Amino acid sequence: MIKLLIVDDSALMRRQLTLLFQAEGDFTLLQARNGREAVAANREFQPDVITLDINMPEMDGITALSLLMAERPVPVVMVSSLTEKGALATFEALNLGAVDYITKPGGTISLSIDEIKEDLVGKVRAAAKARLKVRGSAVRGLAQRLREDRAATAPPPAAIHRGVGGEGLVLIGVSTGGPRTLEDILPLLPAHSPWPVLVVQHMPAAFTRSFAERLNQICAMKVVEAASPMPVEPGTIYIAKGGADMILARRSGKLTVLPKPENAQFLWHPSVDCLGQTVLECCDPARVIAVLLTGMGHDGADSFAEIRKRGGRTIAESEESSVVFGMPAELIKRGGATVVLPSTKVAAQVNTWVGLS
Repeated sequence: MIKLLIVDDSALMRRQLTLLFQAEGDFTLLQARNGREAVAANREFQPDVITLDINMPEMDGITALSLLMAERPVPVVMVSSLTEKGALATFEALNLGAVDYITKPGGTISLSIDEIKEDLVGKVRAAAKARLKVRGSAVRGLAQRLREDRAATAPPPAAIHRGVGGEGLVLIGVSTGGPRTLEDILPLLPAHSPWPVLVVQHMPAAFTRSFAERLNQICAMKVVEAASPMPVEPGTIYIAKGGADMILARRSGKLTVLPKPENAQFLWHPSVDCLGQTVLECCDPARVIAVLLTGMGHDGADSFAEIRKRGGRTIAESEESSVVFGMPAELIKRGGATVVLPSTKVAAQVNTWVGLS
């Protein structure tokens, strides 16, 4: 049985969530009305996983989460409103140690819980088995130095193309546990990196712009949301827009990323495999580095395995550092991983292959 603590100030939402998980048959449930009760219940009930609302009286979800992680760390799935404010609070929660989040389909009190039932149950089950990450200070210190690199005078063209020459791309696919993992990797890529980075993180439309802005504040490379057609440039990280799929195309001979309506052929969105397939159509795979990080399911495993088969280089995040060892495990099963590395070593490997070290 999975011990689940449901934390929400809405009696209706608590009831809906309780009925939903009771129907699963393998959950032992307890409710809390606010963050203060959640902290006490975490101590006494000792749940395997918590669903935690953000906006609550007496003690909000962010404050409660910081206390939960300090006293008895436990996997937490945040329950967020689908707004820009909700997105910012969610990223703060993920930074504090939350494993994942779910967005309410209809505001603070939703009568449409069935819309998110499958996704919610899947995320809670995955979170119950997830590995909690403790952020180290080393990454932040190096990231600061790299941000100073971006602020300094741009390097000469010879430095930009040192060791590689020609076109090249870095692809990154990630899902559950991704925001925090990306914050540990992307800041370590230097501003003068000659290969652009295309990132697909499973995330709703209301969240990706805020996420790109947040990453842009901590990364040496420029970070943008690919919300419209954009030529692919060195020194830039492109975040796939939520509510769409990101593809790569050639326009007037120039590699361009652009959003397209979600393709029903793919299960997850933005889709890693959708991007990977278009990269195979537009690029020499030998000039591609594909990185598959933590996440549920198998998105990206097929296209990234094909990239390696055709001469590209791939990284699968290791089980030891993955919050959920799903997507990278599938790449490994397909024989598609050139190397298997913990997230702390991914940036260094990418920099080496690009020719920066």
